[in-house]
Amino acid sequence: MTALERIKDNGAGIALCLAIALPAWLLGRQFDIIGGPVFAILIGMAAAAMLRSRDTSAFAPGIAYTSKKVLQYAVILLGFGLNLAQIAQVGATSLPIIISTITTSLVIAFVLSRALKIPAKISTLVGVGSSICGGSAIAATAPVIDADDEEIAQAISVIFLFNIVAALIFPALGSMLGLTNEGFGLFAGTAVNDTSSVTAAAAAWDGMHPGANTLDTATIVKLTRTLAIIPITLVLAFLQVRSARKAAAAGESVEGAGSFSLAKIFPVFILFFVLASVITTVFALPAEFTAPVKELSKFLIVMAMAAIGLNTDLIKLVRTGGKPILMGFCCWVGIAAVSLGMQHLLGIW
Repeated sequence: MTALERIKDNGAGIALCLAIALPAWLLGRQFDIIGGPVFAILIGMAAAAMLRSRDTSAFAPGIAYTSKKVLQYAVILLGFGLNLAQIAQVGATSLPIIISTITTSLVIAFVLSRALKIPAKISTLVGVGSSICGGSAIAATAPVIDADDEEIAQAISVIFLFNIVAALIFPALGSMLGLTNEGFGLFAGTAVNDTSSVTAAAAAWDGMHPGANTLDTATIVKLTRTLAIIPITLVLAFLQVRSARKAAAAGESVEGAGSFSLAKIFPVFILFFVLASVITTVFALPAEFTAPVKELSKFLIVMAMAAIGLNTDLIKLVRTGGKPILMGFCCWVGIAAVSLGMQHLLGIW
């Protein structure tokens, strides 16, 4: 397919996603506690409901392209916002807490997945989103495990719910528990899911404690957490590859098993994400370059979420959302408890 044919096939759907992404992006900047991706999903689902009685086949290829390919491009660009040396220098002290909270969330998600019979893909997305960095981690993980749009929308919705609760109650909880400024920075950076909500919680703390400057600490801890995207997605990719090889060897009639290819399954975009991080670190790329690229990455994620909203059945999402919400709650409580407990053990609080 030529570039002109690709534009012709995908143009209408991409334009629709862009039309939804622009107001969602602006709303997300005004209400950062909610964020652009959530607005995009909500507007996309509303648009899908209104268009349901009409022929939308012209939009379908572009919507699919945006929800898959554009999402991968966004994750690659996200790597330019990670200076590995800077994060390692400042965020190293938070590593024991980060590792403990990530492990806790993934174990809780795995156990509840088995106990409540929640599908593996939605469990993985909720566990990874809760433990690492919310929407960005879900965006990176979804293509690796081949999650569908409804699973992505459900995971984002669960993460969004507990983001808001955390941003609203954690500053007051931290004060009640007598956390130091450093302690709350570590708490916000390790126990709040999404970057926007980490920022909101830390800013609220700074407002309650003039001169605290916990925002910088919380942001660096959060960026350190973001690095976990790399090993987690690579491990998930390895498991996907191993599963496909077993299916191919057994001759099972699993989609793609008969024509197994490592290149088809392995998430090459994650390697480009790592490469972008390495380039930023080695060449010490200035903020004048990385900041706009990071913003572009966030906007592309909003576009991809618009596409996911357009492919999501709102009624089905509400009807099947109970168990994932319970899982998200358990992960959220577990992460918060372990973050505070580790701080106590390490003598920070």
